[in-house]
Amino acid sequence: MTTFEEVDTIQKGLGPVYNAQSCRECHQSPTTGGISQVTELRVGHVDNSGRFTNPNVMIGNGTVTIPNRSLINDRGICPSGTVTDKEVQELVPDHMNVRTLRTSLNTLGDGFIESVSSSTLMEIADKQCRRSEGQICGQVIFVPVGEAPGQTRVARFGWKNQHASLLSFSADAYLNEIGITNRLQPQDVTTLCKTTTDPEDTVDPTDNLSDIDRFARFIRFSKAPARDVNLANTLDAQAGAQIFERLGCDTCHVSSIVTAPPGSVINGGQFTVPDSLGNKIIHPYSDFLLHDVGTGDGIVQNGGPSTANKMRTPPLWGVRLRSRLLHDGRALTFTEAILHHSDEASHVVGNFRNLSDQERQQLLSFLKSL
Repeated sequence: MTTFEEVDTIQKGLGPVYNAQSCRECHQSPTTGGISQVTELRVGHVDNSGRFTNPNVMIGNGTVTIPNRSLINDRGICPSGTVTDKEVQELVPDHMNVRTLRTSLNTLGDGFIESVSSSTLMEIADKQCRRSEGQICGQVIFVPVGEAPGQTRVARFGWKNQHASLLSFSADAYLNEIGITNRLQPQDVTTLCKTTTDPEDTVDPTDNLSDIDRFARFIRFSKAPARDVNLANTLDAQAGAQIFERLGCDTCHVSSIVTAPPGSVINGGQFTVPDSLGNKIIHPYSDFLLHDVGTGDGIVQNGGPSTANKMRTPPLWGVRLRSRLLHDGRALTFTEAILHHSDEASHVVGNFRNLSDQERQQLLSFLKSL
């Protein structure tokens, strides 16, 4: 946890462009590792043929280009009122017609999610598609495992399912959110204003771990968010759980998943599921698949063009502690979030609209207990 909370400095490698100085800065509600209201900015361009492209971002008063980058960092280490060709701050290029914010995600309990086998997620996708007669079909994508070159795994982390392992996730965030290079992401996106040598995150000889290893270890052994037990045990919340299932919400927000057995070798052979994570029944209320439910951000990442308007089903464990809902925080109540759903979720939203006032309150009681 100490490394996760550490404030990074320019001397350690912060930047040159970055969003935060610490993992904790974006993951802190209700405690270190949780969610927050902090957002990142993503942009892109869709042409008349519907093709999405990432922008080339100009910095240094137009003298330096950061190519093929949808992420626009909000901070830079080199402002200058007199030498503007040394300013590193990223700005959104003109004509970007795709723009979105993404809120920080919870990482607590993600060790259990990492320990779910790929076959389990694929079975969930097949089952929901068959049961809904093709109306709700989560998309499985395979992504590279950074620590195992040439190996891929079913994705499960990030709003667009960018990663399958927590070490890959940690390495990506360290570079793209804080600007610190590491063995899996060994080069900064720009050298303008840079004074340190890549990679900046190196192995500590005292324990043979680097910061990204410590981030992954902390996340892997954090507890999943606990429920509000008092509310969960009320008759209203229990009735709401049944309504949640009856409406079809649990088709995507899957209530129970079993992790892989202890000793299972995952992440391209780089991690073995320990006893503390293996063969555990977890209640994340997610299928960790990509869906188009009308809330997509238009950004294309690992999954290809078909995923532009798809987002990963966000886990609902700990959702009662989140003040802003959906990927961009546009919904401020559970009712708003539900009514923003459409497309694959149209039938479910129709069922919600037909609930009585009492049933709606019972459903909300259930959600507020998670």
